[in-house]
Amino acid sequence: MIIKHSFSFEAAHRLPYHQGKCFNLHGHSYRFLLTLDLPLDPRTGMTLDFGDLSATVDKKVLSVWDHKNLNDFMENPTAEHIVVDLWGRLAGEVPGLKEIELWEMPDCSVIYRGEGTSR
Repeated sequence: MIIKHSFSFEAAHRLPYHQGKCFNLHGHSYRFLLTLDLPLDPRTGMTLDFGDLSATVDKKVLSVWDHKNLNDFMENPTAEHIVVDLWGRLAGEVPGLKEIELWEMPDCSVIYRGEGTSR
């Protein structure tokens, strides 16, 4: 069964290799959607407790990045690099992680499915 849960955080960054306005420090209201593929437990009627998932994401991501400068965590925090870093923080902690979609702005997103990482 496929389940999804979205999260959001506020953060600043600058893109040191970009020649446009994003070279300068600025902020975003980031949102990301986790897609998990898990079996349904016939006894509980659930795949996983959303509260447990939220606690893991808070510990591994939100408590670290929210209202921070992402350049303190990665050299070039493009949306593409951020979503790969998200995967690395969550893949070993979140069972059935299938996909992460990250929105840097309401109309722009990137999707990562763990390409190039061991699952």
